[in-house]
Amino acid sequence: MKKTILLLMSVQFFVYLGFGIIIPILPEVILAEGFSEVHVGGLLTIYALSSFFTAPLWGALSDRTGRKKLIMIGLLGFSVSFFLFAAFMHHIVLLYVSRVVGGIFSGALYTAVTGFVADITTEENRNKYMGLLGMSIGLGFIFGPAIGGILGDVHLQLPFITSGTLTLLLTVYAMIILKEPNRHSEGNKRAIIPKGASTLWTYRIRYLFITSFIITFLLAGVEATFQLFQIDKIQITPLQLGYLFMASGLVDAAIQGGVVRRVKNGTETSWIIVAQVVTAIGLILIPFSTSLLWAGFAMSVFTAGNALVRTVLVSLTTKESGGMYGTAAGLSYSMDNMGRIIGPLLFTWVFTMQAGNMYFVSAIIALLSIGLVFIFRKSPRSLRNIPDAIA
Repeated sequence: MKKTILLLMSVQFFVYLGFGIIIPILPEVILAEGFSEVHVGGLLTIYALSSFFTAPLWGALSDRTGRKKLIMIGLLGFSVSFFLFAAFMHHIVLLYVSRVVGGIFSGALYTAVTGFVADITTEENRNKYMGLLGMSIGLGFIFGPAIGGILGDVHLQLPFITSGTLTLLLTVYAMIILKEPNRHSEGNKRAIIPKGASTLWTYRIRYLFITSFIITFLLAGVEATFQLFQIDKIQITPLQLGYLFMASGLVDAAIQGGVVRRVKNGTETSWIIVAQVVTAIGLILIPFSTSLLWAGFAMSVFTAGNALVRTVLVSLTTKESGGMYGTAAGLSYSMDNMGRIIGPLLFTWVFTMQAGNMYFVSAIIALLSIGLVFIFRKSPRSLRNIPDAIA
């Protein structure tokens, strides 16, 4: 099991490394080729849109056909997307094609990996292993932009060729090491459990999906505006911003690897409430930035809360899925991507009018989302309890 978990952590790391690696390179590519700057946002958005629309389909498919097959397909497709981007930097339409391919297959990887971990763990130790996956995601976000910047300074194509090659090698390794897990049989044993993704929305798990959207919406909005805001407040430089995101990424990894694994089964909702309060505090601190140290502290507090709630929520969602781990993971991933589509656009628009006030509004949204947790707790329509679920 140890080798399997390490491999699945590697898959998550490379998926989010691939997401982060493009951040410092994309503007350079667009400007170097003389394309309109609007394509920077377009190429980021199309990736999230592709994942949003296809992740539930991948999740349902992984529930039916198995996890290993989907991981193999996802890794191959994700690798191809890097090579496409590197080969067709001069053709804007093909750049969009490469991002669509990357978004589609990243959704396959996320849902299959999450379902795989749910299959090989129990409810008692799932928080621990979901935390390790979350730590891998955090590390991908840390090293992605850094590697992209370093290799891109040598040649703009190099980061994508390197990532594509490493992902291809990971595919071969996964083919050898991974064994299809013994599926937990709740979904097969309980005829009453819904067969389609849409039916999950009739149960209380829907409140977890909505919470997932809010969490990612806030995170994506902060990522999109933090630099603009701190330029006005403390004249932050790109290098300093890189240090801050690296520090906050380390906080993310520490929370995932240290705190989440200690969350006991049955206490998830309490941890989600605490995490959202911490998130709100971090958001409130951001507008008061007067120095680089304060900005880093505020960002780290926000990251700590956001990292904790993200992974605990994923674990709780699998427990509420009635054995439909892949389907639930696909829906959660789609809600995450919706947050990444709407968050940057809305936050940037509000920033042009309200600047720092948007962080106070965001803190209020974080606190209001706690209400969803209380509604979830009181709802009797749980897939854990079949008599309640059909009541």
